[in-house]
Amino acid sequence: MAGIGFELRKLLRRDSYLGQLQAYAYAGLISAGPWILSIIGVQLIGLLSLSVVVPKIAIEQFQVSVTYLLATSLIVTGPLQLAFTRYIADRLYQKHDHHVLPSFVGAQFVTLIVAGTLALVLCFTAFADEPLGYRLLMFNGFVLLCLIWIAAVFLSGMKRYLSIVLLFALGYGTTVLIALWLRPWGLEGLLAGFVAGHALLAGGLWFLVWQHYPSERLISLQFMRRGRMYPALVLTGLFYNLGIWIDKFIFWIDPSTSQSVIGPLRASPIYDFPIFIAYLSIIPGMAVFLVRIETDFVDYYNRFFDAVREGGSLEQLETYRNEMVFSIRQGLAEIAKIQGLAMLVTYMLAGEIFAWLGLSPLYLPLLYVDVFAAGLQVALLAVLNVFFYLDARRIVLGLTALFVLANAVLSWVSIQLGSSWYGYGFALSLLLCVTVGLLLLNRKLERLEYETFMLR
Repeated sequence: MAGIGFELRKLLRRDSYLGQLQAYAYAGLISAGPWILSIIGVQLIGLLSLSVVVPKIAIEQFQVSVTYLLATSLIVTGPLQLAFTRYIADRLYQKHDHHVLPSFVGAQFVTLIVAGTLALVLCFTAFADEPLGYRLLMFNGFVLLCLIWIAAVFLSGMKRYLSIVLLFALGYGTTVLIALWLRPWGLEGLLAGFVAGHALLAGGLWFLVWQHYPSERLISLQFMRRGRMYPALVLTGLFYNLGIWIDKFIFWIDPSTSQSVIGPLRASPIYDFPIFIAYLSIIPGMAVFLVRIETDFVDYYNRFFDAVREGGSLEQLETYRNEMVFSIRQGLAEIAKIQGLAMLVTYMLAGEIFAWLGLSPLYLPLLYVDVFAAGLQVALLAVLNVFFYLDARRIVLGLTALFVLANAVLSWVSIQLGSSWYGYGFALSLLLCVTVGLLLLNRKLERLEYETFMLR
């Protein structure tokens, strides 16, 4: 998300409550918009299809199928997301704009081959007993999502944030409309709407790239050559996405916490729904995270390294470093306040919302834990973002690897302890990573002058 601070500072310069409100709304929309749209879109399709789709199990099969498509596509494309974005950023820094479009097409080609091969193998193995129409739609949905994640991350690096959100809104709006139109055809009709909407979304993202970066050359695979992408970023992208989903997979695999839905796909009703609802509470925290980290911190970050390049005094460097530390602490404190408020609102309204939706109150304790965990995930994102600015790739890799390991182990332990402990594995793993990350960040900032001059 580096670079969004320029847009936020324009809004904050108005020095009014309206300007601040617009900045926070813009930040919340950009940071959480695509993810929230996907949650709302899929749930809305299921809710509006209850009276039409027969049998009712087809709605659950659709939602579970889409959840698996989202999870697996994010994990599969994770290794390329950060590493490829950094590769493109380096080419732009070198003023090699003509490499952008060919490299993007090359990344889409590699993604198509890998995702297509994996999906094809699964269609004839794990899903061999399912209807042909279902397998074809799952194949297309998986490949499209993989292509979309790479394109969306690429355009984020190009600072086309609002365009991405608008395209996601158009894509998921189309998904809902077509899925509702085709819902009389059951599961295949709902999935066809999902695939059609995402085909439109993918086309829109590709159009933005081609419009912004014309080139005489069509495709380039130079980014795949040895030494062109940072291995630490490749692994970080994999570990972060795997860390987010591994607790869900553990609950899905364990027979005591899940049930079979369709083919090899399983779901854990008591675990799945609360976490998706909890993610809706991160919008205010993500807005604060972007506004504070991408404006205040980045401002002093730029001043510090400008002083380094221009031969500033030691006193100047220490002043800017101290302001960086203060802005980080202030940003994390505001995230804690906002997410704390979100937790209080959840505690007050969750019972009424669940009653309105006809959901069992047995979900409530897990929802409270998940809301706390979602807030910690925002804090972890803030810490990782600062480390990325400081180019501390190995530290980020270590933190994301710790996230995967801790989430897997603690989630498995929570299952063994019983239902009252569900969700604590995810929350405690994030608490551990945030704590370790803050300790490492404090040490990194204390040694910033030394590492800047002596180790680079």
